[in-house]
Amino acid sequence: MKFHYSKHVHEELEKRKLPLSLLEEVLQAPEQKVPEVDEITCYQSRVEISGKRYLLRVMVNDTVSSPVVVTVYRTNKLSKYWRSS
Repeated sequence: MKFHYSKHVHEELEKRKLPLSLLEEVLQAPEQKVPEVDEITCYQSRVEISGKRYLLRVMVNDTVSSPVVVTVYRTNKLSKYWRSS
C-alpha cells in the first residue's frame, strides 16, 4: 500500500531521530492495528532502537484512498498501548 506522509511526520522523524526505513517497516507489516480517535488507526510494532525495546506508534488516516501518515513516535510504555488478544 502507498502512504502519503504529512509534513509533520518528516519533522517528527528528524526531531525524534527515527529512521524513515523503520517507519516504512511498521507501515508495511505492523504487528498490530489499533483504532484510535475518529478516522485514525495506530499501526504499531515493537522495535529495538540503540539496544532498547520500544513501541513504534504510527498514526494513519486510512479512510482516504491514499492513506495519510499523521504522526509517529516511540514509547517505552508497551504495557499501556500493547493490545493482548
